[in-house]
Amino acid sequence: MEPFPWEPTPEYVEPSNVSRFMRAHGISSYPDLIRRSQDDIEWFWQAVIDDLGIEFFTPYRAIVETPKGIPWAIWFGGSTVNLTYNCVDRHAARAPGRTALVWEGEDGATRTLTYGDLKREVDTFANGLSALGIGPGDAVGIYMPMIIENVVALYACSKIGAVWLPIFSGFAANAVAARLQDADAVALITADGFWRRGSQVRMKEAADEAVAASPSIRHVIVARRLHRDVPWTEGRDVDWSDVVAGRPDECEPAHLDSEHPLFIAYTSGTTGRPKGVVHVHGGFLVKIAEEVAYQVDLHDDDLLFWVTDMGWIMGPWEVIGAGANGGAVLLYEGAPDYPAPDRIWSIIERHRVTILGVSPTLVRALIPHGDENVTKHDLSSLRILASTGEPWNPDPWLWYFNVVGGARCPIINISGGTEVGACFLSPTPLTPLRPCTLGGPALGMAIDVYDPDGNPLPPGMV
Repeated sequence: MEPFPWEPTPEYVEPSNVSRFMRAHGISSYPDLIRRSQDDIEWFWQAVIDDLGIEFFTPYRAIVETPKGIPWAIWFGGSTVNLTYNCVDRHAARAPGRTALVWEGEDGATRTLTYGDLKREVDTFANGLSALGIGPGDAVGIYMPMIIENVVALYACSKIGAVWLPIFSGFAANAVAARLQDADAVALITADGFWRRGSQVRMKEAADEAVAASPSIRHVIVARRLHRDVPWTEGRDVDWSDVVAGRPDECEPAHLDSEHPLFIAYTSGTTGRPKGVVHVHGGFLVKIAEEVAYQVDLHDDDLLFWVTDMGWIMGPWEVIGAGANGGAVLLYEGAPDYPAPDRIWSIIERHRVTILGVSPTLVRALIPHGDENVTKHDLSSLRILASTGEPWNPDPWLWYFNVVGGARCPIINISGGTEVGACFLSPTPLTPLRPCTLGGPALGMAIDVYDPDGNPLPPGMV
């Protein structure tokens, strides 16, 4: 039997969130917790909500109800909740000086926001959106680079009940338009441009072309990342600074039904036209809070950096997961190997990142540049490595484990997707790990493999 490169050590096990949860409920082993989370979902999800301090304005009738069958399950029915309140407001009230966001541009510019800062920016922008006539249920496209305004926009939309559409910053106009049209979006939030491999990407022009094919759009809000002159349509285009000018920096969160739409994530389109998947305030909040707390073990003093874009489900996952647990997230605007192939490792050293998430493809692309690009940086702040997006093969997994993690950090390799918005397979820091493993079922997820007739397959079948 192949040995485990990673075996849980006391320094990981004892302070972990999942161990704390198990101790609180008298559960002696992680397999026992998995089984109980599958067999008693009402107990499990209530225990998660209590443990993580998630707040509902109005209590729910039940954890889950299935009056029309399992595919149409209602989670936390009858309750009201708001994701932004749980990810921003409650932390700003209790720890306003704690770091919430760290940003680094490709050009080296940096910016940091505390939870107090973030709440003020979110509330001011939310009031600006309301003044434009945007309200609950309105769809708003967010076509922006990985800048702080991207996060402010999604939280502001969530606070007033608008439904945001995270759109990949590298999309051409036709792909942006397809998503705006599908959602019947009333507004698009974009930027004048951003840096990519040392060149300025002209984002506003692509946004204009997309909006020309999207008749439902009434407003285009433009954040100034590059501070350059851009084409302007009077009466439609609004500068971000004008949206927030003179607006109060306090905004009451909308009390929304737990099933109120939060955002629409679009599938990749590899099997046909991209499909919009609606995620909701109650379910997405609770599930992602649970995953980031127990799977990647984020604490309120952690800094999570997933090399991603908001147009990939991992963008919302990292922002909302870190926010729900009171931790910090790092956003990086540019190419991961520019201006040199050690850019990611230098970011980790500079900002003292504690949890790093990547795709296997990125690791494979960085290996040929040599170990020295990694080892010349102090990566001792890292304690959790993570990955998703595609299967690993052993050699890159071992390079990530040994060279990046110094053979001391577990690789939390997760599998989920746009449709679920979360994970169904994942290890935790309590799981012994072999190369490429997914660990097993994620907490609260009952997983099996079935044949075409719906019969579960035994081990060894493919």
